[in-house]
Amino acid sequence: MPNWIAVIAGALTLAGCATDATPREREPAHPKAATEAGVAPPRDLPTGEKSTAAWNAAGLAETVAYVQSQKTTGFLIIQDGETIYEHNWPLTEADTAFRANFVHGTTPAGALREDVASQQKSFVAILIGIGIDKGLINLSQPVTTYLGPHWSKASPEPELAITVRNLLEMNSGLNEDLTFDVRPDTKFLYNTPAYALLKSVLEKASGMELNVVTQLWLTKVGDMHDTSWERRPGAFADVGNPTGLVTTPRDIARMGQIVLNGGTKPNGGRIISKAQLDALFVRTKTNPAYGHLWWLNGSGETVNVGPSSPRRAGQLINAAPRDTIAALGAMDRKLFIVPSMKLLIVRTGQGTPDKDFNETLWQLLTKAMPQH
Repeated sequence: MPNWIAVIAGALTLAGCATDATPREREPAHPKAATEAGVAPPRDLPTGEKSTAAWNAAGLAETVAYVQSQKTTGFLIIQDGETIYEHNWPLTEADTAFRANFVHGTTPAGALREDVASQQKSFVAILIGIGIDKGLINLSQPVTTYLGPHWSKASPEPELAITVRNLLEMNSGLNEDLTFDVRPDTKFLYNTPAYALLKSVLEKASGMELNVVTQLWLTKVGDMHDTSWERRPGAFADVGNPTGLVTTPRDIARMGQIVLNGGTKPNGGRIISKAQLDALFVRTKTNPAYGHLWWLNGSGETVNVGPSSPRRAGQLINAAPRDTIAALGAMDRKLFIVPSMKLLIVRTGQGTPDKDFNETLWQLLTKAMPQH
């Protein structure tokens, strides 16, 4: 099974000569009044007025200039319920490949609705936690309990040993083509095709189609009205994950705010129990930088993405606070959550020219942040 990043690169190459289709427009999800950044104010996220109080103006301007130079389409900083910075940048006429493969319309506020690649995994982790709260999913149960036999290409005995938890922790022991490699709980492999089976687990456990269960359990009740599952174009047929989560920076931030709030909406309505939310961020024994489909900073060792699962000393992002939690997707889609600072950082767009984007961004943010 091709590596997800390699498939994206191939898809963009193939689509580069395609005719640029006009993205479909969606019904307004927010009031039409615009902020100075050119985006509509949220009706549910407690961001208050835009405030850069205590942030270093020159440092913030430097951060924004850098982010804009990195093919970014959306950038959002929220701290302690206040919007520090928010802007959406349009694509250029030359960006036909990205538009054709990842963009599913534009909101009235000017934000692109993008397939955010593997950021979807963190959304699914929340949904699995909600399913546990409802008594419909048990992480200790074999995947076979929900999907029946022969869901993988492993023989019956090793297949039966793979639990729902193993899919969440990326340690199922399967190869990307779902053949057997090693026994579960012994090896971290960032395996998107194996992960994608969790969406089928959700459907079987809930008795609902994926978009419906996502709306009823998370996006509708969480006021993420620009988020939905969409069928991916044929260029991604070999990724092993045929549906993409399409969303906006604001909706991504809403999910981040639920995490910061300990599982509740800003108005206090509970989405997921605190116990199940906290369980998502427990370090796994096969990769201390990974929880249940979320990346975790602050570990002494990190196992990176890749067929050989390269292992290195040190935390995920050296320049970021140690308690940073991250939902990351290909093409450098970012949701960074820093509980100790009540901070959310969202970045959407195309792949960044700077391959050290994470480190550079956090170095700049650190200079711009309030100094204590």
